[in-house]
Amino acid sequence: MDKESPYKTVIDLKKKIAEKNNGSNKKQRHSNTRIIAITSGKGGVGKTNIVANLGLAFRQLGKKVLILDADLGLGNIDVLLGLTHKYNLSHVFSGEKEISEIIIEGPGGMKILPAASGIQSMTRLTKDQRIKIITDLERLLESMDILLIDTAAGISSNVMYFNVFAHEIIVVASPEPSSITDAYALMKVLSIKYHEKKFRMIVNMVNSIHDSNEVFNQISMVSNKFLDISIDHLGYIFFDINIKKSVKRQRAVYELYNASKASRCFEALAKKICSFPKSASKQADTYFFWNNILQKNFD
Repeated sequence: MDKESPYKTVIDLKKKIAEKNNGSNKKQRHSNTRIIAITSGKGGVGKTNIVANLGLAFRQLGKKVLILDADLGLGNIDVLLGLTHKYNLSHVFSGEKEISEIIIEGPGGMKILPAASGIQSMTRLTKDQRIKIITDLERLLESMDILLIDTAAGISSNVMYFNVFAHEIIVVASPEPSSITDAYALMKVLSIKYHEKKFRMIVNMVNSIHDSNEVFNQISMVSNKFLDISIDHLGYIFFDINIKKSVKRQRAVYELYNASKASRCFEALAKKICSFPKSASKQADTYFFWNNILQKNFD
């Protein structure tokens, strides 16, 4: 690709977006929508559970919430919440459905974009597919306060892409040594290769505040030594047997056991996130966003 082609592509995409939005190109990208990626280096740390319960907690605060299941080949937020659907994002990429046609309603009135399950090709999007999902999302987000992106675990190209797309990146870790190591590795790749410098962290499945601080301090100490990033200790989720009960019933713990230890943590986290001003995103303007993301290599 020559040096001028990214600029031309951006201009062409801006025109397409404007046409899809009835010719209006005056608003900045997602000016009213907070885009938050919930991500992790290691699987099994409860990331999807956190997304579902945070979504409900945001709804309780009166926020309009859209959840994107971005574990595109092995999506499971629908299973976690006991939801059924006929179509998913694979049908959008194939051209069978528009993105607005696959939205399903979850508990509390939050909206969910379900991913495919067991479709290997979805785990590695092409450049055209990456552009398509973002341009399609453009049309949905004007009516939303918060977009929660439930990424896959690890450091795949899809994971990197959706983290770069977000205004805010929240990394989920647990007290397991492998989780701590992989959380650091994820932030290392995002920092060195994709120039992401600000992260927030939730420590899940802890028995005490001390345990949460210990995990955060371990990661922060190594990051301060070797990486040029900042990490904010956003909070923690206590280990709670009610979460296991809720998973078995395919419901969110915040819905079934609203006064439980974990539910109080989700409520506190949602309030804390809403208290922060929305990031002055490097991606706030449509042109600069497209110019930035198109020139990054996610392969």
